[in-house]
Amino acid sequence: MPASAHDGDRRHRQDARVEISAVQTGDRDRGHRSNRALNAEWVEITNNGRRPVDLDGWTLRDRDGNRYRFDDYRLAGRSTVRVHTGMGRDTRTDLYQDRRHSVWDERSDKATLLDHRGHTVDTEAWGRNHRR
Repeated sequence: MPASAHDGDRRHRQDARVEISAVQTGDRDRGHRSNRALNAEWVEITNNGRRPVDLDGWTLRDRDGNRYRFDDYRLAGRSTVRVHTGMGRDTRTDLYQDRRHSVWDERSDKATLLDHRGHTVDTEAWGRNHRR
């Protein structure tokens, strides 16, 4: 059964508009290499502000160093984009990493969102050994 991360270890700033709002990990024991299973694994990024945010050059990474770089993407105000692990066609609300293997460990991992300067915007950790 897939696990979901919760906001127990989120790094917040008072003026933060963009955050990791949800994480859905994959089930590595069953069908983790099918594109359907990989796309059931995702991270949601939410812009809580009213103005759009240019995510061009921002990165999303896991504890093992796997990275997804946002390319020419603007996140509208008060909206969410879901970044799937598998392959697909990017839309306004869904982006795809085009990977053939699972990224997010269901037992323990950490998602980190970095801006174009490499500054940490938000983190989400779950499972055992989770650290900020």
